[in-house]
Amino acid sequence: MRGFIEGRRPTKDELAAFHGSTVDDLLPKKLNLLFVGINPGLWTAAVNAHFARPGNRFWPALYRAGITTIEVDASCGLPKAERAELEHKGIGISNICPIATARADELTKQQLREGGELLRGLVRKKKPKVVAVLGVTAYRQAFGNSKVAIGRSDEEFEGAELWILPNPSGLNAHETVDSLAKWYGDAARAAGVTLGR
Repeated sequence: MRGFIEGRRPTKDELAAFHGSTVDDLLPKKLNLLFVGINPGLWTAAVNAHFARPGNRFWPALYRAGITTIEVDASCGLPKAERAELEHKGIGISNICPIATARADELTKQQLREGGELLRGLVRKKKPKVVAVLGVTAYRQAFGNSKVAIGRSDEEFEGAELWILPNPSGLNAHETVDSLAKWYGDAARAAGVTLGR
């Protein structure tokens, strides 16, 4: 396992070394809401913090929704105080596929399916109230459900309420921080997470 870069932003050359690495899940003891990304990017793998790449709209959307009390900057790692706030609220973060790549479209369908089975096991073990998968196309590929749409699903996911939500990547031009905040806030309320600053 490669060592993580702590307390600073990685250089372009350093990022390439993290291809194929994994990132530690954020899993509080009491898990109300589990956000699930597609897979870690290289920046995320380098600093061991989910959605760490500058320009990713995950943290701004959580702040705008009132899920976090400050806008988190995870570009150098997830600060301890912000990690503690998420854990206190029962918010976790994982991925469909644990393997870091420069772009999600580098993953094979097989990797997504295998990652999906690992996610099923994690959800069975940790028993979150709500699972919010951030990426409808990746969900369809990982779980073979071509009919699933954005929003709260009629299906459960290993006993949890399932939400399929837009991916916060800057490459997703269909969404804004405000639209992401609305979706993420709705899923958080469904999980019983208290919103507001």
